[in-house]
Amino acid sequence: MPKVPAGRSIGSDDGRSGGNIRTRELILASALAIIDRDGVEGLSMRRLGKALGRDPMTLYRHAPNKAALLDGVAEIVLEQLSVDPRDGDWEDQLRTVAKDFRRLALDHPHVVPLLVIRPLATPLALRPLGTLRPLEGVLTLLTRAGFSAADALHVYRALFGFLHGHVLDELQELVERPEESDDLLRLGLHRLPVDEFPLLRRLAPILASYDGAAEFERGLDLFFSGLRATLDSGDGRTSG
Repeated sequence: MPKVPAGRSIGSDDGRSGGNIRTRELILASALAIIDRDGVEGLSMRRLGKALGRDPMTLYRHAPNKAALLDGVAEIVLEQLSVDPRDGDWEDQLRTVAKDFRRLALDHPHVVPLLVIRPLATPLALRPLGTLRPLEGVLTLLTRAGFSAADALHVYRALFGFLHGHVLDELQELVERPEESDDLLRLGLHRLPVDEFPLLRRLAPILASYDGAAEFERGLDLFFSGLRATLDSGDGRTSG
């Protein structure tokens, strides 16, 4: 299969096919629907062609391979993550971006690996352009607020490092035996040796009552309080 050019996933419609169903938007929307339902492993050209009512071989004119489809799906999900670099309250804007990212992750849990893990194997300049726009938006927001470009990048990395870790943690299955009333048994922590993991076993009630939204808000509060402390110490911004 031909290699997808850097920064591209599925090419957009060139205008010659009119209302043809094999447009970028329809192809990627159908691919996303399959992934939402059956996971990344459930996506194939054959299944996508069936969903679109087309011969799978015709899709290769628009998507050279499954990797291009996955990159395109990541793009259309992240297109929903908007950053307003003109917002004068940079902290409030970053909180909004963070909450929107969590919402997208919970709406499309099977897409999370494409947003969090897949980019680790792709050099920055070779990633689809649409997946880089949130980064550019955050950098613009923070540099306009007075951060140096380097410090703005550090803030972005720290914030999205937290976001990636949180959504992976929130989406994991903690309960092993939901029919049990004892939290230690529900989570399977009774298997851990008492002498080696006394604190972890003791935390069973807290782990069992995990509240993703509350944990998320607490994590954001800790992140921004730490960032404000850094700014108050004179580090992190070149100007006010």
